[in-house]
Amino acid sequence: MITESNLNLPLMRNNITRTDLDAVIAYLSQDDPPLTHSKQTLDFEQEWSEWLGVKYSVFVNSGASANLLTMAALKETFGPGEVIVPPLTWVSDIAAVLQNGFTLVFVDIDRCTLGMDTAQVLARLNPNTHAVFITHILGYNALTQQLLDELERRNIPLIEDVCESHGATFNGRKLGTYGLMSNFSFYYAHHMSTIEGGMVCTNDPMLYETVRMLRSHGMVREATLDEIRSSYITNHPDLNPDFIFAFPAYNVRPTEVGAVIGRSQLKRLDENNKMRRRNLDLFLSRLDQTKYQTDFAVEGSCNYAFTLVLNEPDTALRDRVEQALRRHGVEFRRGLSGGGNQLRQPYLRKIMGNEFEQYPNVNHVHFFGWYIGNYPGLEQEKIEALCQLLNGL
Repeated sequence: MITESNLNLPLMRNNITRTDLDAVIAYLSQDDPPLTHSKQTLDFEQEWSEWLGVKYSVFVNSGASANLLTMAALKETFGPGEVIVPPLTWVSDIAAVLQNGFTLVFVDIDRCTLGMDTAQVLARLNPNTHAVFITHILGYNALTQQLLDELERRNIPLIEDVCESHGATFNGRKLGTYGLMSNFSFYYAHHMSTIEGGMVCTNDPMLYETVRMLRSHGMVREATLDEIRSSYITNHPDLNPDFIFAFPAYNVRPTEVGAVIGRSQLKRLDENNKMRRRNLDLFLSRLDQTKYQTDFAVEGSCNYAFTLVLNEPDTALRDRVEQALRRHGVEFRRGLSGGGNQLRQPYLRKIMGNEFEQYPNVNHVHFFGWYIGNYPGLEQEKIEALCQLLNGL
């Protein structure tokens, strides 16, 4: 019998299975298998594109690299300008915007979606807005039709960070298919893993070619279109055609081993996500609504974590929650995604000063919100015992 005293609930468990490892062993047992990105990577990119519903995907070595290449491609295509971003996200989203010379514009979050508040985004749009870089937090959809319609009307690109929300949907369509580009992460604790790894997705053929070149030092030979390669070769006759560098870019290439694991994991992603949805519904339905927020926008959600947020600021209850979770072996992260309000972090305080004080919603989850692990093998009895523990505090 599972009781509160032996919960033993990590953030993730068994996300890389024996089946995945056997696939790697089988691949490495071949004679002289390629190890850097090659056919397995191409196959994984194609299978991922088909699963998601986009034309093009580029596999890279991390979700952070996916963020970086997306912003680099945006800069090469549209030039400098403002990018609207949320204060609740992972550091690499903000870093990628900064590293590519864009101006940061922050708006507060919506407590029900944990994504950017649509009204505040619309209020900050202006002729210098080059993109809205939205983050779908911990499996929740952050899109609204009003936002999509206004961005389309103004011809402002939407960039989607879906690193925490594989398989989540809006109006029945997968997140990551609405934006000009989208990013995914395959870190160990996410919906699926390639150990480390990420993906950039788009329907735009020229952005696809740009991202492919940016992934490999900016080398023109990485482009798949003959006209791109021929143009550079013709315009630069003094250069070796094999070593023409179009951009001052990066080496963020993946390995074939990661692609093998990704292809293996993708086969069971949908079924695993069904179990995650079931788990979240049970968790939210059992929580005490007088203490904890339960009105999250769960339609279309797909969460690899349970979101636990106090209804009201209460430092005494917060401390009791953390003490109880530690005492009963429940791993957690305070601040929800990325450690909470990014504007409070040293790297942003140097740039933005005390702007973090202007966003009450993200400040609330920064101090009074956590996430707890949700994975396919999590027993429902543990979820019931966890909620009993929390409700008794």
